[in-house]
Parts: sequence; structure tokens; C-alpha cells
Amino acid sequence: MSSLTDAPHPWVTILAGGIGSRFWPMSTPARPKQLLPLASERPLIRDTVNRAARLVPLEQVRILTGHGLVAPFQTALPDLPDSAYMVEPRARGTAPVLAWAAWAAARIDPATVIVSLHADHRVDPEDAFTDLLRDTVALAARTGDLLTVGVPPDRAEIGYGYIQPGSEIRTSGDTTARRVVAFHEKPDVERATQYVRDGYLWNTGLFVWRADRFLEEIGRHAPDIAAAFTHLEADDPAAYFDAVPSISVDHAVLERSDRVAVVDATFDWDDVGSWAALERTLPHDTSENVHMGTAHLVDTTGSIAATDGDPVVLWGVEDLVVVRASGVTLVMPRDRAPHLKQLLSELPSDLLTPDP
Repeated sequence: MSSLTDAPHPWVTILAGGIGSRFWPMSTPARPKQLLPLASERPLIRDTVNRAARLVPLEQVRILTGHGLVAPFQTALPDLPDSAYMVEPRARGTAPVLAWAAWAAARIDPATVIVSLHADHRVDPEDAFTDLLRDTVALAARTGDLLTVGVPPDRAEIGYGYIQPGSEIRTSGDTTARRVVAFHEKPDVERATQYVRDGYLWNTGLFVWRADRFLEEIGRHAPDIAAAFTHLEADDPAAYFDAVPSISVDHAVLERSDRVAVVDATFDWDDVGSWAALERTLPHDTSENVHMGTAHLVDTTGSIAATDGDPVVLWGVEDLVVVRASGVTLVMPRDRAPHLKQLLSELPSDLLTPDP
């Protein structure tokens, strides 16, 4: 099996905050998306930690999450030590928490290479993922570039951001990096179609960089975050998170830096962002239906059914999402699934956090 242990004390960080509201009502604050078996028979967080363990020893894995998720994660991940959890006192976006992780890694070795994963992604095959990350870590260690992984798109997806790649700049093994020309936000259908024609890549949010080089870029492009490191030096993460702005790493650093490069993914990838993603992550029946839990789909096509207990029956329908969880039933057209947050803003709060 491939390993990254030849890199200087590599870490794998896993971004695991939030509840995944687009998977309501099955995903709630008490049972967040990361604990659901949305890509395999295991919870997403378990799949991600298993993926990380292919890269580094578990002692070099860090889970970046909030207080309320530590206990359920510890139950799902009994093999991880308590030291694996870096707990955000409050959510401030990906830039501050990744800067905190880099600061902590640099205290051990400034040249530490950090692989940043998300807790809610699916990749396949795992061997291709491991091999690509091995080469990408070696590239980051040697060049100091901030590297991201881009996926060649197979459809005009409006739910993902896109990366505009430029000229080839670096090579490691079979992996080639290209300079990033620009990052583009989630587009409409027309623009997404143009992005695919122009050879843009999906932005996975999978990053590889040396801790010291990432901290240098934080200092150059996000000085308000860098200034707050004094609180970390005083062992006061709460004050650090009080002092930093709420901002994504894309906006704070990657869109501003001239050190960012992209490598093409050699594996299938999905961010499992909404109920509609299950049609890409779970097996289909002969009528293109997918289901989780006990479900019976009769004379039904192109539909998604999920339940955490009571059986669900669909008969004579098409292109629906039906979810029964925590005493709540959700029914919607499948094409509404990516926009579920719009519905949640209209619902009473007692429905959003149902009793289990």
C-alpha cells in the first residue's frame, strides 16, 4: 500500500464541521451528515478517516470540527486518539481553521506537508486517490506550491465551483501540476457548459501544502488572521476565533496567491452535497431508483427513497425524493434537492431539529 511517511511529518486534516442541511430531515445537529452512510454502508466520516489512514498513521490525522460533534465522532471513530480533535470554539469558515492547523503543524516542523480532506466526499478507486496524493505531497514538499486537486468534469454541474488551469509548471512521478489562472464560483447552466467546453476543472477543496508556505500566504493575503496567531501562542484558541474574520480559504488565500497550482484527479469524486447525489453514490435498480433503509419502489422510476426506520413505499411515481427520518417525512421533486436550504428557511424550528 502506498504511504506518505517519507514526507516530513505529514498531517492529514479533515474538515468536519456543519450538519449538512441539504440532507434534512435525516441530518440534524444531533446526527450530522458526516455520520450518515451516504457513500457506502459506513458513515462518511469513517470512510474519510479510512482514506486518511492510507496516507499517514492515525496519530497524524486531525479532525477539525465543533464542540457538539466531538462526542458522536468519538463513538464512530473509537480508534482515533483524543489528540486527533482540533475543536473550533465557533465556526469562522475554512481559512481560520486551516491556518490554525498549519500553525500547530509548523510548531512541530515548519516543513510539515498537510493534506486537507473533507468529511463528506466520495472517491473511487481508493488506490488511485492514494497514488495521486503521494505524488502531490512530494511535489508540495519540493516546490512549496499550494496545490489543489481538480476533477475533469463529466457534466455541466452547477453545484460545484470551477478551476481555470493554465500552463504546466511542475511534475512529480506521473503527476503534472498547472498554474491556477482563476477560481470561479458555482455557475448557471450556460456558464457551466462553457466551463466544461473550455477544459475547466471542478474545485474539490482537496488541498496539499507545506505548513510554512501556507502560513506565509496567510501573512501576505490574510494579515488579520496572521495577527491573531498571538492568541494561539498564548494557548487561547477561543480568543483566536473571536479575533479572526469568517472567511473561506478560497477567498482569503487561494484566489489571491500566485503560488497556487492544480493537479488533475485520477479518480471519480463526488462531494455528496444533496439527496440527488445518492443517484451517483449508491447502486441503482433497473428503473434507476436508489434507496437507503427499508424501501419498496414499485412501478417507480428515477426516484430516491431514504428512511432511518419506518419502511417507505413509492408506487407509480417518477423523479421524486422521499425521506422518512426522525418522525418527519419529506417529499420533493428530485430537481429541488440541491435547493433544499430554501425550504428550511420557511419551516418552523421544531421541524428542523426533530426528536430522534
